[in-house]
Amino acid sequence: MSAWLEGRVLENRAWTETLFSLRVEAPRLQFEAGQFVRVALDIGGERIARPFSFVNPPADPVLEFYGVIVPGGPLSPALARLAAGDALYIADNPSGFLVLGEVPPAEDLWLVATGTGIAPFLSILRTEAPWQRYRRVILVHGVRHARELVYADMIDEVGKAHRNRFRSVRFTSREQTSHALEGRIPAAIADGRLEAAAVPILPERSQFMLCGNPDMLKDVSAALAARGLRKNRRRTPGQITVESFW
Repeated sequence: MSAWLEGRVLENRAWTETLFSLRVEAPRLQFEAGQFVRVALDIGGERIARPFSFVNPPADPVLEFYGVIVPGGPLSPALARLAAGDALYIADNPSGFLVLGEVPPAEDLWLVATGTGIAPFLSILRTEAPWQRYRRVILVHGVRHARELVYADMIDEVGKAHRNRFRSVRFTSREQTSHALEGRIPAAIADGRLEAAAVPILPERSQFMLCGNPDMLKDVSAALAARGLRKNRRRTPGQITVESFW
């Protein structure tokens, strides 16, 4: 059974009217890049908790979480209202299998996210592991509107550090913009636009990690299966690693 650690908000960044990031000072946690942890507040006499992926890499002592306000939700609106110095609670038992230790070797590592599903990949990208194990890393992030393409500065820093070994491909599904492809990621796999913007998708050279809404996970998995890739399991290694805590 987990225990609760008390943390203090250092910064609450509002990206849009519904998207926010919390940077939190808390006792040091042991976790692997890609994992998540439950974050909680006491509301109406009850401790309400939801899982959040770490944005920060394990070496960073400041914890960071990226969230979306769920209208009428019991927790996310309250988290979005927190100010510097406010308290919150973090479980002491991070977990999750969206980690590189579960992914077979390959030439190309694809990190495919929608919405706040980009959080665990930002943690992974800022560790040494992907650059030691893979020749190239491709980050794919799909959102509805261009203003939701968050953490651009952080992604640019990764690109500068790793240059021709890193690609970032962004999608907006409900508007056109000059710095993103239009439409949904599964359709771009099917029609070849994603490969044209990055590198070829081949079972013998590609590994995919997926995090995002359930429709994306299902549809991208199906689009990749049509290309000969299969789900990665410990007993039967494949090319598609998925985790969803929606």
